Amino acid sequence: MILIVSSKKDEASLNIAEQLIERHDFRKISEEFMGNPVYSRESFLGENVKLVFINRETVYTQNVPFPRESRLIIFISRHKSKSGIPTLSVHTPGNISEALLGGLPRKVSISHASAMKEALIEMKKAQEEMDLKYEVSYECTHHGPSLDLPVMFAELGSSPSQWRDSEAADAVARGALAAASTKRIYPAVLGIGGPHYNMKFTRKALETELAFGHIIPKHAIEALNEEMLRQCVERTVEPIQKAILDWKGIKGKEKKRLLEDLHKIKLEYEKI
Repeated sequence: MILIVSSKKDEASLNIAEQLIERHDFRKISEEFMGNPVYSRESFLGENVKLVFINRETVYTQNVPFPRESRLIIFISRHKSKSGIPTLSVHTPGNISEALLGGLPRKVSISHASAMKEALIEMKKAQEEMDLKYEVSYECTHHGPSLDLPVMFAELGSSPSQWRDSEAADAVARGALAAASTKRIYPAVLGIGGPHYNMKFTRKALETELAFGHIIPKHAIEALNEEMLRQCVERTVEPIQKAILDWKGIKGKEKKRLLEDLHKIKLEYEKI
């Protein structure tokens, strides 16, 4: 079973959920989740996909009783940034250091690199087909929850005008469905370095077979150590083949220590 989770406190999340119901054949069933109606449909591969609603922000779902048998949880969510750049994005939740916005300190959720890649590909396809003036991008691993289940976020941003955009919301809905429908396993990598939205990693995923799981940005490398590196590798569904380093996007003082820690966990790396 796969869950798509929408927050009733999130305008963009409700917009994306509306597109799933109106355009993608989700139908109300007799079940409830946290007192709210549940919608369901089969994925393109025949697996049951349920759309559920929660009464809190998606980042604060650490203690929500999600079914343990869930193969994947997809949070559909707004994205907010100071730049206000229209963006369709995907990422894994979790905290490399402190838990400043939900989740647990120094614990990341389990990343499903292949599902995120499929969502990224489909959102890019939708953006081109509908001529949406949006960026399509990976984001780094950040915010809560820190779950012991495969989890991803599919987001619509970055300001209220985008959150209300039904066409862009449908692009995210399509991305979520693509993630829910994939059983293909791509060669997975760990991304390290660069900005919060790493377009180098995004292009790499769109142009090659590689799929990124956890992505650790430049500003979080200071908190990164052997233990957290190992956790990001082990808490990925697919075997991590290597680390991809945004070499110019890593502070000089951090480079030597980072390479030493990669050597300690026996993970090969490639600089881009």
